[in-house]
Amino acid sequence: MLPDHPPIPREALPPGWGLTSFCDDEVIYRHRNPLIDLVAESTSADRSHPRLGLCRCWALRYRYELGEQFVVEPIGRVATRRAAVDGILECMELINASIDDIADPVALHDLLSRVRLSDGVPEL
Repeated sequence: MLPDHPPIPREALPPGWGLTSFCDDEVIYRHRNPLIDLVAESTSADRSHPRLGLCRCWALRYRYELGEQFVVEPIGRVATRRAAVDGILECMELINASIDDIADPVALHDLLSRVRLSDGVPEL
């Protein structure tokens, strides 16, 4: 069951996006056509610098269907859930800026391969 207050208010979402999962350790937003998931998942911070003192961080990734397979690629890692949600919104906006030009799976892959976090979302 989804909470009453999603991490990104519905009115702030770019067209075509909706919340599909929101719990303690996962946030997923989905674009309906083409089908793209932006996923933020709490994970071990074992690859972060020891001086940061983090035991958990948030890994962001995208996934989409290509034929009968799912392609899953990392976007980045951030320290907090808030940064993860900000990163997801930023990625949605980047995708939506070019989604109308998508004609085939290769073009979709090319678009998603350019999805990265900006300097405004501090990456680990």
